Amino acid sequence: MVGATTFPISTLSFPALAEVQPQVTELNPDALLARAAARGDRAAFSRLVDLHRRAVYGLAFRLLREPEEARDAAQETFVRAWGAIGTYDAAQPFAPWILRIARNHALDQLRRRVPAGRQVALDAEPEDGAPATELAGDGPAADTLMEHAQIRATLEAAVAALPVNYREVIQLFHVEQLSYKEIAETLDVPMGTVMTWLHRARGKLRATLVEQGLEG
Repeated sequence: MVGATTFPISTLSFPALAEVQPQVTELNPDALLARAAARGDRAAFSRLVDLHRRAVYGLAFRLLREPEEARDAAQETFVRAWGAIGTYDAAQPFAPWILRIARNHALDQLRRRVPAGRQVALDAEPEDGAPATELAGDGPAADTLMEHAQIRATLEAAVAALPVNYREVIQLFHVEQLSYKEIAETLDVPMGTVMTWLHRARGKLRATLVEQGLEG
């Protein structure tokens, strides 16, 4: 009978304990605060409010265009967020989650203003496939502060005249500096749709500047 082969323990290599432990994904500060808030920590939720109140109000104002309504909408957004904080997925960015709540509430407010038969006009056509290429530059630099102010006022008026979904992407991309992916999550549309809306919104704004003689 052939004896069993044995190996001295000293020749065997074992991975260090740290190597066999499961990898733990480090949560971002928002996610940690949200988890604490879900356990009833009001101070943690207040910190989330402080971090995101400007973005929530900005989106609400861009949609509603009334400061008082936007403030009320922002407050209601955080009330709803507190009630739903347990549903937030800590593996996902917090900003799109809270902004989606803000957007849905603001759109509800807008629909109350618009007769039922005209509600379809709130958004421009949600078509995909517009070129993803950025429009080159932001136009010529103003020579004077007055011209800067004129351009800003013209752009604000032009943005306010855009369809709701175009206003949203302008606010989220250029003001809040969200990525295409985060905007898509916020608006619950494909990323290609975000690119389409942003491309078309910029085109309309550029046309307004040209019409006003502020860009050649």
